Amino acid sequence: MKFVDRDGGKVERRAVLAGGLGAVAAAMIGTGGDAAEAAAREGAAVAKKENAEPLIAGVEKVTLRRGRDGSGPTWFHPRATMVPGLGTSGAGGPTAFMTLQTISGSDYFGPVQWSTSKDLGKTWTDPQPVAALGRVPAADGAEEGVCDVVPEWHAKTKTVLALGHNVFYKGPKFSADQPPRHPVYAVWRDGESSGGRSSGGEWGERRVLEWNDPRGAYIYTNNCGQRVNLPDGDVLLAFTFGADKKKARAVAGVRCAFDGERLRVREVGPPITNDRGRGLLEPSLTKFGERFFLTMRAEDERGYVAESHDGLNWTTKQAWAWDDGEELAMSTTQQHWLTHSDALYLVYTRRDASNVNVVRRRTPLWMAEVDPQTLRLKRATERVVLPLVGDGVNDADRVAIMGNFHVTNASPEESWVTVGEWQPKNGIRGDLLMARIRWAKPNRLVS
Repeated sequence: MKFVDRDGGKVERRAVLAGGLGAVAAAMIGTGGDAAEAAAREGAAVAKKENAEPLIAGVEKVTLRRGRDGSGPTWFHPRATMVPGLGTSGAGGPTAFMTLQTISGSDYFGPVQWSTSKDLGKTWTDPQPVAALGRVPAADGAEEGVCDVVPEWHAKTKTVLALGHNVFYKGPKFSADQPPRHPVYAVWRDGESSGGRSSGGEWGERRVLEWNDPRGAYIYTNNCGQRVNLPDGDVLLAFTFGADKKKARAVAGVRCAFDGERLRVREVGPPITNDRGRGLLEPSLTKFGERFFLTMRAEDERGYVAESHDGLNWTTKQAWAWDDGEELAMSTTQQHWLTHSDALYLVYTRRDASNVNVVRRRTPLWMAEVDPQTLRLKRATERVVLPLVGDGVNDADRVAIMGNFHVTNASPEESWVTVGEWQPKNGIRGDLLMARIRWAKPNRLVS
C-alpha cells in the first residue's frame, strides 16, 4: 500500500493509496446478492457488488505538529468535532474544533487545551487552555486533572459538549492510588450566538455527570468514547464501571438528557461483562442504518462488539473476527467507528508480524469494513490508516505508538483519524498526526 505523506505544507509523494489490495480483491470476488439485500435493509445505499468502485479514494498522512524531533511538546488525545457556521447568521463554513493535551509520562497529561481550524484542518490556531478542565488541588497534596476528553457538536443546543473524566496526579506522575473517578465535562458555545462579545466563544464551568449507583463506586466513565446525539437532543453513550478496583469492570448503554448546560443520566441499560483483567473498557457507540453498534476494549487479547435497536439493550458480545471466523488478536487497546452513509468501518490495532515487540501492538492503525449482519470484519477491505514507522521487531523502543486516537467525519468528502504518537522508551517524543480519508462517494451523514 502506498501513501501521500504531507508534512508542514510540503507533499512528499510516496504514491497514492486508491483502494488498496483488499479493495481490489473484494472487487474481484464480488459479494453476492444476499449481502447486497442485507446492506439495503440497513439503509446502506451502496452495497459492495461485483466490479463496484471502492468507497475509499485515498488516504493521506499529515503531520499537524512536530514533537518527534524534540522541537516541540508531545501532544496527545487530539479529538475533533465539526461546528457549523458560527455566529447569529450561521455564515461561513464549518470550523474544526479540537481538544488535546500534552503527555510527559505514562498516563501523565498536561491540562486540556483547544484549537480550531477554519480550512478543514490545513491550519490550526495555537492551543489554548480550557480553564474549566484544568488541574485543581486534591487531598494529600495531589492534583485532580481531566483527560480522555471527547468534544462533540450538539446541534439541538448549538454547543460543544466536551466530556472526559477526572484523573489524579501526585508529583510529576500518575498517582497509583486513584480516588473514585467519574465523567467530567464543560460546555462551549459561540460567544456571538449566545449574546456574548467573545468571537472565540465561551466555556462554561466544570461539571460532573452524576450517577449515584453503587456499581460505579470506584469508577464509572465514558473516557475516549464515541457517542450518538439523538434527534430530541438526548445523548447516547456507554459507561465502563466498577465498584471495586480489584474486580473486572462492566459496560452498559446510557441515555442522557442534555439542555446545553447540564448532562443528566436518564436511563442505564443491562450490563455487558467480561471477567478477564480489568474487564471491558473504553466503549464507543455509533449508529448505522436503524441500529446502534458498540465496540469495547478488553484485556484478554480480544476486542468485543455488540449491536442494539435502542442503544441500551445489547446483544451478547462477540469477539472481533474476520469474515471467515478467525478472531483478531488485539492487545488491550481501544477501537473506534468510522461511519459512512454507505458502509460502516472499524479503526483498530492488532497483532501483526511487523509489530511483535511494540508495546501492546499499538501501531500501525488499521481500518476494515464491518458486515452489519454478522458483526465481523471483511478481511479483503483491511488497509493501513497510519503506518508503523521504524522497526517493530528489532528496534521497537524507537517505534512511536498510536493507541489513543479519534475519528471525525469532517465533510461529505473526507473523514479524519487523529492521533498523538509517542515513544514511551525514547524520550516521550512523537508527532501530532492526522490521516485524511477521502471518499469516492459523498458521506450523506455529513451536511
